[in-house]
Amino acid sequence: MTTADTYAPDPRLATAPWLTAHATQTVFSAITTGGGDARIVGGAVRNTLLGHPVTDVDIATTVRPEDVIIRAEQAGLQAIPTGLAHGTVTVIAGHKPFEVTTLRRDVETHGRHATVAFTEDWSTDAHRRDFTINALYCDAAGRLFDPTGGLSDLAANRVRFIGRAEDRIAEDYLRILRFYRFTAHYGAGRIDREGHEACAALQEGLDGISAERIRAELLKLLAAPHAAIAISNMDETGLLARSLGTPADVITFARLTAIESANGVAPDPVRRLYALAIVKPDDAVRLRDRLRLSKIEFERLADLTLPDPTFDPAASEHRARCFIYRHGATTYRDGVLITWARDLSAPATSAAHRHHAALPDRWTPPQLPVTGKDVLALGIQPGPEVGHMLDLLEQWWMTAGFPDNEAMVRDRLAALVNLKST
Repeated sequence: MTTADTYAPDPRLATAPWLTAHATQTVFSAITTGGGDARIVGGAVRNTLLGHPVTDVDIATTVRPEDVIIRAEQAGLQAIPTGLAHGTVTVIAGHKPFEVTTLRRDVETHGRHATVAFTEDWSTDAHRRDFTINALYCDAAGRLFDPTGGLSDLAANRVRFIGRAEDRIAEDYLRILRFYRFTAHYGAGRIDREGHEACAALQEGLDGISAERIRAELLKLLAAPHAAIAISNMDETGLLARSLGTPADVITFARLTAIESANGVAPDPVRRLYALAIVKPDDAVRLRDRLRLSKIEFERLADLTLPDPTFDPAASEHRARCFIYRHGATTYRDGVLITWARDLSAPATSAAHRHHAALPDRWTPPQLPVTGKDVLALGIQPGPEVGHMLDLLEQWWMTAGFPDNEAMVRDRLAALVNLKST
């Protein structure tokens, strides 16, 4: 490491709560007791310098993984060999997990994973990583190490591959999607042309990546602040259609992101996936199979069938309330926002659409004030007829505007039962 790669303690890092925390310092001390070096690497350093939240703290070390386990246990910490073949041990301190990985160099790469050997050379470890902004390190005192020029790229909002983009991509083709995901998060809407062109040229490599890994990267990308620009760049190269297995609606997607931003709506990757890739109902099944979506993700896509007049701001509020009661606030809000995005004549600041979308904020679906026990008490025998009577009552209750007069609802139930008995 040359002196140009090393900086004095950075106040943002030196005073960061995650670095000064007792658990973090305990892990540092445990790993290095008996020799060796350890540094925080990647996201925690990057996000702290940007003022972004830090969730995970990853540690790189010159200490071999088997010694990390021994030293952690000697310090009274739990050590879990979560990835010994790649040098990773998860150390638990203060109920918090820390991924501790021994410095590595690639022996052989296969486009999906690499065969590695351990090293004590920090520069070698740094230059096998993907992007310069992910190869920033800091020690226990908050001193910054920057062997690949990541600090200047961070200041310029630039996501850049380390070395030749083609070489980094060939090591793991998932880095194609990671490039666009990180650009959408940290690139401020600008894309590195060399990286973009390399990703376009090598996109066939994605065909060998598992659907689960592609899904995870895509959903993270879709939720990013500058997702619309990254998605547009992917679309122009054919990368988006290759990932989704179908042409995408980038216009609706861009409008949805603009509407969310203009109205303070938090980005939702599943909603955005619908806007991008769902045109007809069977598209949800195709996407589920293509991306190995979770059951919850698939059901959200499948439950929303557009177009639906309920989502038009001209629709009555009663109709919208009935939809929310039946299908939930999330599905309702998704439907309104996507319908709004598909209406090219509606501005992102449309007051009517905003009011319609905000209905779940001002109305909570009530609960039908009677149950199956009340039906049985009126003489209906246990069985399907109980559910049938409740369905009839619920239809009346919804049509009547969800009255909260329990006596009136019970009288209506009694009348339905009497009608059934005649």
